[in-house]
Amino acid sequence: MIPVIIIIFISPITKYLVEKYSVKYTGRQVRMKWAYVNPFTGYVYFKNIKINEYQSDSLFITANGLSGEFSLRKLFSNTCELTQITLDEPRGIFIESKEGINFRDLIERFKSKDSTKKSSFHLNILNMKVNDGILSYRQNSISANLSVIHLNIESPGLRWDMDTLAAKVSLASGNGGGNIDGNITINLKNLDYKLNAVISKLELKFLEQYFKQLSNYGSFRASLDADITASGNFRDAESINGKGLVTLNDFHFGESADKDFASFDKFTLKVNALNPKNKEYQIDSISLDHPYFKYEQYDYLNNLETMFEKQGEITANAKQGPERFNLIVAIGDYIKVLAQNFLRSDYKVNRAAIYRGDLRYKDYSLNEEFSIDMDPVTITADSINKNKSRVKLYFRSGIKPYGSAILNLSINPQDSSDFDLTYNLQKLPITLFNPYFIKYTSFPLDRGTLELHGIWNVRKGIIQSENHFLVIDPRITRRLKNKANSWVPMWLLMAFVRPQSDVIDYSIPITGDLKRPTFHLHDVAFGILSNIFVKPATTPYRMNVKKVERVIEKSLTLKWRMRQSLMLTRQEKLVEKMADFLAKTPNASIIISPQEYSSKEKEYILFFEAKKKYYLSCHPEIGLNISEGDSETIDKMSIKDSSFVHYLNKHLTRAHEFTIQDKCTSLLGTALINTRFNQLNNARKDIFLAYFKEKGVDNKVTFKPAKNTIPYDGLSFYTIEYKGEMPDFLLKAYAEMDELNSEEPREKYKNDRGKIKS
Repeated sequence: MIPVIIIIFISPITKYLVEKYSVKYTGRQVRMKWAYVNPFTGYVYFKNIKINEYQSDSLFITANGLSGEFSLRKLFSNTCELTQITLDEPRGIFIESKEGINFRDLIERFKSKDSTKKSSFHLNILNMKVNDGILSYRQNSISANLSVIHLNIESPGLRWDMDTLAAKVSLASGNGGGNIDGNITINLKNLDYKLNAVISKLELKFLEQYFKQLSNYGSFRASLDADITASGNFRDAESINGKGLVTLNDFHFGESADKDFASFDKFTLKVNALNPKNKEYQIDSISLDHPYFKYEQYDYLNNLETMFEKQGEITANAKQGPERFNLIVAIGDYIKVLAQNFLRSDYKVNRAAIYRGDLRYKDYSLNEEFSIDMDPVTITADSINKNKSRVKLYFRSGIKPYGSAILNLSINPQDSSDFDLTYNLQKLPITLFNPYFIKYTSFPLDRGTLELHGIWNVRKGIIQSENHFLVIDPRITRRLKNKANSWVPMWLLMAFVRPQSDVIDYSIPITGDLKRPTFHLHDVAFGILSNIFVKPATTPYRMNVKKVERVIEKSLTLKWRMRQSLMLTRQEKLVEKMADFLAKTPNASIIISPQEYSSKEKEYILFFEAKKKYYLSCHPEIGLNISEGDSETIDKMSIKDSSFVHYLNKHLTRAHEFTIQDKCTSLLGTALINTRFNQLNNARKDIFLAYFKEKGVDNKVTFKPAKNTIPYDGLSFYTIEYKGEMPDFLLKAYAEMDELNSEEPREKYKNDRGKIKS
């Protein structure tokens, strides 16, 4: 009966004493719902315990229950031994501000005042457990919030004469999902550690809040899987000795959730041994699957500079002061420390590869968009080992809209100035570069194929290389007059560099060293001199070639200039000949397949309509009916005109519009552009059919549905397919062209032309 009475009275007394003196001894108010203390068994239990912040009513930590058992016998030998302590469902929040972390007062209060003085009283804490905890971390300086849920910790505990604490830990992320399970052992005296951790589907969306401190805007997401075993010291990052597998999945970073600047499906790194201090890097494999990167050049900055600011001012600010701690910067610095000895070590990478890469470049600083896409990119390397005499790397890529690139590199891993390189760029339409030709010469091209081939042998920086530059059938169209375009007489330049074969074909050896290469242009000089003296004599031959080419081309295709529905005079004559042929040939008909370069056509329409709206705002007396002279003035107006750009900026409806294209779309919307595009295509169809209606044979002309494409020659066009008989003038032109291609000087490039046509 007496023990029961003691327990009944000692429990509320304990509760009272803890709550009364908690502030005095801990600096924080401690409260609980009730307490149970059994001095005979050494069992203590506190229900619904709550601990406030320092000198505040705000809660720091709460728990559903705190229980413990202590050994009464050990108290008589100056030892307090908690044989078991369990914390159920704790909820805590750690806050970091300019003043420091919110439990700094506890550290200061309980740290030893005199490290040299040894106490005769000993404390053992054994069998520690935390069940289903939730911990949150808030960094006030950058408004960052992190949390873990379902936190479970089991540890055999720590005795007074031991320095090593071991624990088994499992938790789930409170910022999007994912789990971490592992074991860790820490030497509390020297901070040595051992750990093994398994990370499963950890969502890294929480890093976005740190990215926002490094950028003006942006969106980030990824997930992490890992299985790591490591040992080292917390004070020395280089002391790590580890191995394991790390996989980063579904990485996306860009302007917004649906507009990526960079992404990849999976990055995998498998490490057999990593020890930076001992310069040991034994990597089994590195692979990157479906990486995507987009680089956009604007009038003043590029997409990376607009996000991160020029020269990295934001990143620099993120590193200033401990209160500005940024987890992304900290991870980057840690990786930098781990990798800094790589090239000075006896490194080994068994396999390295990039699969299905997609690298995109867009230039909006010109008078129209330039775009090229390397896709799919494949990069593979054999075993990369510093002790090997050569390491080989293979690069393969398609080029969109047309072309391909191949590069093979064999390099001495101990000397980067010792390598062999071969490259091959082929079937690249030169019309792709029309935005540059128009800006810097005023003359676009509507035909031509670029190819580059080369072999480099470099030893100790000394170059021996052969480079072959080939442009097949380049052809210049009429000049585009615009105030923003420079003018270069391209027809005269072509007369000098393009021989009678209609192929620009030059070999350009390069010698010297890597720092001061020497370009040998004797082949170019000889070719120009040859054209000056030899080409005039072959003018009739070249004119005949062009005439036959024109007949074939115009009979099989009809090209449309941008934003134009009227045909050229020679096009009209050939269409009239087609109509006459159908009228004279009862069993003949033609099928028309419109190939629409819609993206480029709409860009031209967009610019014209935006400039027109600006022009009308400056000349309200004109009204809505603009004259042909007004249209010509609008056409010649530069889209970079400062007054026009200022007008666009005043009418922006969305943030982060850096291109003239986006600003014009913001001004006009897409509905008007689509309407004008449809009107243009209908007008082209009506004008084409008019010649056949005049002859009464329009029923022999069938139009297929239009196909959206990027034409090889850079212009929208009609393909013309003959059913039944073919016109005599076309058959004659085919035969004559075949004969011309089999003669000098075109015979040499007959196979090249055949490959391009295929």
